[in-house]
Amino acid sequence: MKIKAFPFSNVLTVLINLALVYVLYMVTRVAFILENWSTLSVGWDQLSMGEILAGSLRFDSSAILYTNCLWIVLMLFPLHLKERPWWHQMCKWIFVVINSFCLSINLVDTVYSQFTGRRTTATFFSEFSNEGNLGGIFFTELINHWYLLLLGLTLIAALWFLYVKPDNSPLNHSVSQSLSHTKLKYYLATSLGLIVAIPFSIFAMRGGFTGSTRPITISNANQYVHSPQQASIVLNTPFSIIRTIGKHPFKDPKYMPEEQLATIYTPLHIPSPADTIPMVSGQKNVMVIILESFSREYFGYYNQALRQSHPDFVSYTPFLDSLLEHSLTFEHTFANGRKSIDAMPSSLSSVPFFIEPFILTPSSLNDLSGLADCLGQKGYHSAFFHGAPNSSMGFQAFARSSGFKQYIGMSEYCDDPRTGGRDDFDGHWAIWDEDFLQFTATAITERLEEPFVVGFFSATSHHPFNVPQRYEDVYLGGPLPIHRTIQYSDNALRHFFATASQQPWFKNTLFVFTADHTSRHQYDESHTSVGVFSIPIAIYDPSGELPTGMLPGVMQQIDIMPSVLRILGYDQPFSAFGKNVFDPNETPWAVNFSNDIYQYIEGDYTLLFDGEQPTGLYNYVLDPLQNNDLLKSEPQRVNAMLTRLKAIVQTYMIRMTTNHLVIRPGDL
Repeated sequence: MKIKAFPFSNVLTVLINLALVYVLYMVTRVAFILENWSTLSVGWDQLSMGEILAGSLRFDSSAILYTNCLWIVLMLFPLHLKERPWWHQMCKWIFVVINSFCLSINLVDTVYSQFTGRRTTATFFSEFSNEGNLGGIFFTELINHWYLLLLGLTLIAALWFLYVKPDNSPLNHSVSQSLSHTKLKYYLATSLGLIVAIPFSIFAMRGGFTGSTRPITISNANQYVHSPQQASIVLNTPFSIIRTIGKHPFKDPKYMPEEQLATIYTPLHIPSPADTIPMVSGQKNVMVIILESFSREYFGYYNQALRQSHPDFVSYTPFLDSLLEHSLTFEHTFANGRKSIDAMPSSLSSVPFFIEPFILTPSSLNDLSGLADCLGQKGYHSAFFHGAPNSSMGFQAFARSSGFKQYIGMSEYCDDPRTGGRDDFDGHWAIWDEDFLQFTATAITERLEEPFVVGFFSATSHHPFNVPQRYEDVYLGGPLPIHRTIQYSDNALRHFFATASQQPWFKNTLFVFTADHTSRHQYDESHTSVGVFSIPIAIYDPSGELPTGMLPGVMQQIDIMPSVLRILGYDQPFSAFGKNVFDPNETPWAVNFSNDIYQYIEGDYTLLFDGEQPTGLYNYVLDPLQNNDLLKSEPQRVNAMLTRLKAIVQTYMIRMTTNHLVIRPGDL
């Protein structure tokens, strides 16, 4: 069949053939659902078919445009000499072969995913690189699932027989005096088609049309479904493979026998009778505030020593300094990652960043718990607030997978009649912090019943570090561009707490505030391996029931979940990689990873480890610039810290690869 709409026949050919591929991808998705109905049907009545379709088209668009980009260029390249039968026959073969392969692996995965619980990723090729029996296994399953083979052959036949070619015969049959005019129309049409196709393809591959949208990854599928297993519905296997190529897969380093691990470290938290006695009265609400780029260096409260050594020191957080005077915090508080996408798993689900951001890995589809999920089992309502576009950073997907029942972002802000008509977008990322925090304070009252657990992620203190026009001459900042946005966001929090204090839920709420990661630093002490992870972590209780002050010891983001559950007297077992900081028998420790180096902090010391051998040991309290390497002078300390670090890393890797991030019946 040929498209005769010259000079747009090439453009229409591309659109019609791509539409055919979309339809066939959807056919393989239906086959996937039917073949795996026993596992996917759980909670099916809670799914929105509109969300499923939107998610499917988003991931299919990315995969289809990735795999067909060469064919699109060959079809639209503006050169009339290529319009020959042999050229279009070659293009047809390229199109059919590539898409036949993609459709085939989608169908193969309808069976293979039953063994893995997820779509196949690029790790498949390294996982089975040394296996010699895959051919026999594949042949056996082919016989057992003959109907899928028949469906696959039918789809390939559809690609071949329904493929359309352009009819550019006017280029060959025009009389000489009109040939130049015919060529001109051809070049204009194909050039225009290519100019439009290039940015559209890039946007489709990324999964969004805005500059604030990161390229979508596997974890984004969670925002369209209600369980990690169902994420496979909206995903497709070509996308899953493409997005995981070159990613460092989690792998058991086998530092020690598995039976030895639990004697050194375990993420299982089984409350004792003492743990189930609440530290506060009643069912307290919980609000976790994650502040964008708020390094600990910007605070006056945390930096009395820095004030003495640097007379030029200035605090950019006067309001938070005053709040810290009435909060519970620790001497040393750390992030577990260096990116915004690391903060939610760490702070809300006690999952640290190792090797690759958890949200960007196939393990993000594992069964997952978190603060919202645990408290939800006790009747808590939940919502997560972020002022950026709702799909930004994969936050919405993670919020849903970790147990938050509502996600309230820019869409909800713009739909609200009180805020939708205002120009509150910062032009780059999100709604200005002050405006979105005010919206959050009233939205909690209007949209949530008590008790509730709320997550909030700020946005303004992010590059390019702008503030609203009305504050240009108010917040003058300091030596670093970020300083004035820190001042702005700090004051936005002042206004938030002023509004929140008038709400009926305020006195009954625990406020936990932390940062997602550090940012640029002014002082050398903050550029060390410890300094680049130093952030604020504090708990504020307006009722005054919780003790206040700076306690000795170490707290990290992954400690927030188990520690808050301890405060509330949570009485169920749960899984969390962090520790309960209120357990007097717990060693004060923290862990993080950067540039292929693990860092393990215990008490006043930090140990650096490259995965094979330790590379440094420092007393970061007495030696804040980390100039004095104690690796050779304190071998006993090195061995003790290294053993615990290896146990943490190995436990993490095993549980990631075996989908063991929640409590299983055999754990108890």
